[in-house]
Amino acid sequence: MAQSAILKSSIMKKVAMAVSELFLISFLALHVSLNLVSVFSESVFNEASHFMGYNPVIQYVMQPVLAFGVVFHFVMGFVLTYRNNAARPISYASYNGSANASWASRNMIISGLVVLAFLGLHFYDFWFPEIAFKYIHGEMPEATRYYPELVAKFASPVRTGLYCLAFVLLGFHLWHGFGSSLQSMGMNNKYSRAISRFGYGFAVVVPALFVLIALFHYFNN
Repeated sequence: MAQSAILKSSIMKKVAMAVSELFLISFLALHVSLNLVSVFSESVFNEASHFMGYNPVIQYVMQPVLAFGVVFHFVMGFVLTYRNNAARPISYASYNGSANASWASRNMIISGLVVLAFLGLHFYDFWFPEIAFKYIHGEMPEATRYYPELVAKFASPVRTGLYCLAFVLLGFHLWHGFGSSLQSMGMNNKYSRAISRFGYGFAVVVPALFVLIALFHYFNN
C-alpha cells in the first residue's frame, strides 16, 4: 500500500517525467548531430543514416524506448498540468502569471502541443516511410537514399516554415523544461548553476541548428 501511494504521488510523477525529459534531450542531441552532417557531407550522412536504420540495437532497443519516452513525457505533462490547474485555489482571472513566471513556464502546454504536432509530422515524413520501405514493401537496403529523401522534405516553403516554427517553440519548451527537470530531481548543489547554463545553452543552440539545417536544404533545393 505504501509503495502504491508513493508511485501515485505528484512528486514521483514529476521526477519520472523529468527523467523522461532528460532522455529526450539526449535523443535531440544525437538527432541534431546526425542531421547537421547532411549540411557538410552527403555521403557521410547516408552512411550514418544507413547504419542507424539497420543497426539492431538502435532499431529494436533504443527506438522502442524512445517511443515510450515520447508518449510518457507528453501524457504525464498533460496530466500534471491538468491537476495543477485544478488544484490551484486562485482562478486565472486573478492570477498574474507574468509576474510570477516566464513566458516559457506559463505556456509549456502550448509549446508541448506544438512539439507533439511536430513529432507527428516528423514521423509522417520520415519514420512511417522508413517502416513501409523496410517492413511493408520489403525493399532491399539502399544506402544512398537518405540524403535525397531529406532534401525533398524541405522543398516546400510551407513545410519548411512549419518545421522552423516548431523548432523555435521546441526551444521555449526546453528552456523551461531543463531547469524544471533538475529541480524535480532535487539537483541543488555547486554544479547546479553550471548545469542550468548548459541547459539554457542547449535550449538555444539545438533548435537554432535544426532551423539552420531546414533553411539550408530549402535554399539549396
